[in-house]
Amino acid sequence: MTLVLHNFFRSSTSFRVRAALNMKGLSYDYVSYALRKGEARAPGYLALNPQGLVPTLETPRGSLTQSLAILEWLDETSPEPPLLPDDAWGRARVRSLAHAVALDIHPVNNLRILFALRDRFGADEAAQADWFRHWVAEGFTAIEARLAQESETGSFCHGEVPGLADLCLVGQCLNNRRFDVDMSPYPTIARIHAACMALPPFAEAAPENQPDAA
Repeated sequence: MTLVLHNFFRSSTSFRVRAALNMKGLSYDYVSYALRKGEARAPGYLALNPQGLVPTLETPRGSLTQSLAILEWLDETSPEPPLLPDDAWGRARVRSLAHAVALDIHPVNNLRILFALRDRFGADEAAQADWFRHWVAEGFTAIEARLAQESETGSFCHGEVPGLADLCLVGQCLNNRRFDVDMSPYPTIARIHAACMALPPFAEAAPENQPDAA
């Protein structure tokens, strides 16, 4: 199966897909876009992804957009190792943790929102960083409480193997570094992040290890 990943090295959504592809042992061609230069708004890319967002995964069937949809497609077409537990409750729990990052934190903190704050409301870099940290704290405080209290939490978000929730959580943690987010209030999240980054599929997907990071 020939796969082409259109992505950006610092994008947390791109990280999720890179790490999942690595976990499943799937090879892919890497195509990069400099988002701050507007490369994802070029006509050629918009033909693949009319939203002009990353990532996009080209597959033999066509192009897939939206990282969560891509991850679930990968899990259904290449089921080992699974990204979701085999029980309905476990799958719902993992999805709820993943969504707490992917649907509540990331959408208000991604680059186009930060650019809108700058261009429409005059927010300088310090104000943008303050905005970013505020919404991370809103989300991570709740996620930390859940992970610390719920019995299903193990070495990773759910048990002893990483999955969908870990992909989303680690991607956000990597983004946090750029905005000097203090992780000391979130010891469980920090522990899970470290456990994931000790694994080659996650480490190899890290922003600094991508060809466009230079």
